[in-house]
Amino acid sequence: MKKFFLFILILISISVLSIKVNSTEKIKFTNEIMKNADFFNQGKEIWFDQCTHCHGYKAYPGKAPKLKPKRYKPQFVYKRIAKGFRKMPAWEEIYSHEEMQSLVVYVMDKKFSP
Repeated sequence: MKKFFLFILILISISVLSIKVNSTEKIKFTNEIMKNADFFNQGKEIWFDQCTHCHGYKAYPGKAPKLKPKRYKPQFVYKRIAKGFRKMPAWEEIYSHEEMQSLVVYVMDKKFSP
């Protein structure tokens, strides 16, 4: 009986880990999402509450490298937010998928950066 419960626990753990690892692949950025004013406003709020500490007001100047959102695809930005990159921490433990998606919508919007 103990072996059975251990087996079930291992299966659940593997499932949870695979969801975590593949979570960035499942996020979609449709036109509807990218044009959503609620997502834009939520992303803007997160940007000014957290991201400006390193990236500055419009992604430059800050202590982090300058962002170039015109060169990025939404999925790339989401992955960098979720998983982090170099000195940038991963935010997937802090923000929900919707919050990170909203941040992508804000950063990718033409109003974000000149």
